[in-house]
Amino acid sequence: MATKAVVKRQQSEVGKVDPRDEPSAEWGWHGGFPKASRIAGWFSVVVLLVMIYNNHENNTENVWLVGTAIGIAIALLVDMRKQRTAWRR
Repeated sequence: MATKAVVKRQQSEVGKVDPRDEPSAEWGWHGGFPKASRIAGWFSVVVLLVMIYNNHENNTENVWLVGTAIGIAIALLVDMRKQRTAWRR
């Protein structure tokens, strides 16, 4: 006997995308740029950390630069974790 999750997966069909909802489906492209987004994210983290070496009056700017860089890095690591375990769904 199958579990509820298996039955639910078997019942759900991969439906077509309605072109009225998403016009890009008409000409075949439907998706994003996950690899480019990750590269841009890591580039942003590096740029934020390089910006620390500048002429600052106090360290308030450094706190914001490092905090923002850490936030982006955590988001990228969570995204990598989701990507790695996506095949299990």
